[in-house]
Amino acid sequence: MKMSIFEQPQGDRPMLALALLLAGVSILSLQDSLVKFVAPQTSFWQLQIIRSSFNLVMLVGLAIFTGGIRLLWPQRLGPAILRGVLLALCMAFFFGAAQQITVTQMATGLYTYPLFVTLLAGPVLGERIGRWRIGALLLGAAGCLLVLNPFADAFTPFQAVPVLAGFFYACNILVLRRYCRNESPLALVCMVNLLFIVTGSIGAVVASWLPVDPAWREMIPFILVAWPQVTTVLLGFLAILAVLNLFGNLFLSRAYQTADSSLLAPLDFTYLLLIALWGRVMFDSWPTPLAILGMAMIAAAGMITAMRERRRPFRTPSPRQSG
Repeated sequence: MKMSIFEQPQGDRPMLALALLLAGVSILSLQDSLVKFVAPQTSFWQLQIIRSSFNLVMLVGLAIFTGGIRLLWPQRLGPAILRGVLLALCMAFFFGAAQQITVTQMATGLYTYPLFVTLLAGPVLGERIGRWRIGALLLGAAGCLLVLNPFADAFTPFQAVPVLAGFFYACNILVLRRYCRNESPLALVCMVNLLFIVTGSIGAVVASWLPVDPAWREMIPFILVAWPQVTTVLLGFLAILAVLNLFGNLFLSRAYQTADSSLLAPLDFTYLLLIALWGRVMFDSWPTPLAILGMAMIAAAGMITAMRERRRPFRTPSPRQSG
């Protein structure tokens, strides 16, 4: 039996892409909130290794069920590995300060990625950046400042860490759309999880041997603690996270493969609303009015960028550019 969303894409299907994007964003907003919830009982490296190991087991089962193990291997290994490394870096900066900041601050930092897409479009893709996209960039940057509020007494540098996640996520989007358009989503997610296990193992070894002041380990245990004790409850929780992570990322990968990112980006920003709602439910936290205004400005900037992108025809890179 074959399921078309797991195989190589056969062309653009905008309505399916929108439905997959909304499902993926909803699932991942829940997963990201649950990671912050469980962070005191685990470490980032442990999370990456165990969750990704569960994911690989499920991926093998899905591949066998939907079309064969061949679906797990990318056609172009280099771009798939590059995307995995970029996402590993993105996740490290996204979750690295999870215990020090709110889920809304985490999400807002990540969703600066359209700003970085605009900045990278010129030097990386050779695109001309017009006044609308420059205006959107300035609007989004102002919104980011409102959310971070660096002049407030409560500001800490940890609030700026997820902005680096936004940079690496933007790089991932460019690689996915330009160089991995015809890959099986199972292959893309499989490669990401393999890279998560590799980088998680390296991180755990480094964290265990790194001579760090104990005060720093207490301040940032999610990153600087290598391998906390694994309990049955924790394993069950990480298994649930693995299911959410796997299907959320499968849906997003296929969505961005089967429609232009300019069409999908506006709906993608529902993540900010969903993550704020989960923050209220799980942590009894709600963004300030100033932060809500900043989030709206960031979302508006992303939508303006997306609408301008739709007016520019998509240009497939030449073989020389994509090699």
